[in-house]
Amino acid sequence: MRQAHAVADVRVAEQALMARLPDGTLMSRAAAGLASVCAGLLGQVYGSRVAILVGSGDNGGDALYAGALLAGRGSAVTAIAAADRMHAEGMAALRGAGGRLLTVGDGTAVAAALGRASLIIDGLLGIGGRGGLREPAARLADLSERARSDGAVVVAVDLPSGIDADTGVVAGPAICADVTVTFGTWKPGLLIDPGASHAGTVELIDIGLGLGLGPPAVSALQAGDVAAILPRPSAESDKYRRGVLGLLAGSEQYTGAAVLATGSAIHGGAGMVRLVSAPAALMAAREHWPEAVMAVADASAAEHSIEAAGRVQAWAAGPGMGTGDDAAGLLAAVLATDLPVLVDADGITILAAHRELLSRSAPTLITPHAGELARLTGADRADIEARRLEHATAAAAELGITVLLKGSTTVIAEPGGAVLVNSTGSAWLATAGSGDVLSGLTGALLAQGIPPAQAAAAAAYLHGIAGRLASRDAPIGASDLITALPAAIRTVTQHSAI
Repeated sequence: MRQAHAVADVRVAEQALMARLPDGTLMSRAAAGLASVCAGLLGQVYGSRVAILVGSGDNGGDALYAGALLAGRGSAVTAIAAADRMHAEGMAALRGAGGRLLTVGDGTAVAAALGRASLIIDGLLGIGGRGGLREPAARLADLSERARSDGAVVVAVDLPSGIDADTGVVAGPAICADVTVTFGTWKPGLLIDPGASHAGTVELIDIGLGLGLGPPAVSALQAGDVAAILPRPSAESDKYRRGVLGLLAGSEQYTGAAVLATGSAIHGGAGMVRLVSAPAALMAAREHWPEAVMAVADASAAEHSIEAAGRVQAWAAGPGMGTGDDAAGLLAAVLATDLPVLVDADGITILAAHRELLSRSAPTLITPHAGELARLTGADRADIEARRLEHATAAAAELGITVLLKGSTTVIAEPGGAVLVNSTGSAWLATAGSGDVLSGLTGALLAQGIPPAQAAAAAAYLHGIAGRLASRDAPIGASDLITALPAAIRTVTQHSAI
């Protein structure tokens, strides 16, 4: 599991460690790790050209000491100062190794140094930076991006400058890195977009913070973590012990949602799926999934319809069910049960008009995209996309439920709990019906007894892996995800992440 800690916790752990170590030890460890990664990226260190963007903080010191190590191995290293002051000892070490210094006032020379560099080290700001880069750092970020487009490799120190370490928010100009070398622990902004998209590949360097960090603010499951969550049938298992999912999905108009959600629930491990829907949707689902048990949704007797579906361990409701009064009545009947319930798609639109339906004691999980969460909470969609962590956690706290916020980084938040994120997704998942597949898969895991946050995180991980396996960088449809789910589960249970 990748565990990320808040800046305040990192600072406390660093201070405690530095109090036990000789002066400069922590920076020396960080610089050595940074230099090692840079040397590996360069391949041939001797004769290479390295440019360092230097701010006034400790990240600039890490970068200068790393530059001194590279210069000692024969690199031509140029430091470019973005501030009037910098880490004096680090600069002295670089000069002593043969490096040179430019300031942003040396406009032509700075542009030339960055244009010639094979590798650029971003040491402008540290994890305490807030907001986008201001001048002259913003100009250096722009020159760095131009050099990157011409083939230079950009390496960020601890975090790309201009990224909020705690949230991943990018509120202005920022460095786009190919590689980020982070120290001691992951930072939330390295796991959550848009910051994660600026970080590139992240290399974690152990500097000894260890147990002093405390609990993480954000965690990202890896293949082994998901494998540990997934239930495995035993010799004594039957369809009921494996979990029965009640599925309220589809309508006369949207038959495909029922087909997709049912198929993903079956391939997601549910022992049985009981689909409640309109006759046309039931007919379509029966053609694809004859193993599912079907029941007609009767809006005039909604509660009876839900009870008559039969015994289930959890419900998933919403995909393609419509948003009218009949659909609202059926959703209300599902939420009136004492079972775990997942609400998605049209169900979330209904909740936006009937927030009182969320007043229940049983576990509840919603899986909105940014637009659906905007309708439910009244927040601005663009702001939700820019501040994913903030809005997911706020919604979980306000509504008292678990929230899976879909997007390039999936964010799963519980009221008062730690946050889980997932980044296995592929851009090819942006296709009609993809969310219906995620609903069925997540519902199947809920029915198997997995708590909502873990079920959501594991399903998002598997959904992303299925997307990668199905697409192989080519267009796919949602049905392809269902076909790929068994392979995705095998990949995860064999602990071989892709």
